[in-house]
Amino acid sequence: MSASPAPAPAASPTAPIRVEKGEATAEELAALAVLLFSRSAQAGPGTELGSPGTASWRPHPFHAPHSWQRT
Repeated sequence: MSASPAPAPAASPTAPIRVEKGEATAEELAALAVLLFSRSAQAGPGTELGSPGTASWRPHPFHAPHSWQRT
């Protein structure tokens, strides 16, 4: 009994990169480097990445259990 392999999903420029746990081989690291270099080349020269700045979300400040009584 031979099962045909499932077809691979079509690659798209917005497809996420999946990282799995384990040790990468030299071939896998080379493939990752090619992928990252090709994606950076697609961005074109002069395309700036967003500044790291600050997070757009903030954790809520601590409120004591009785703080609702003060409002």
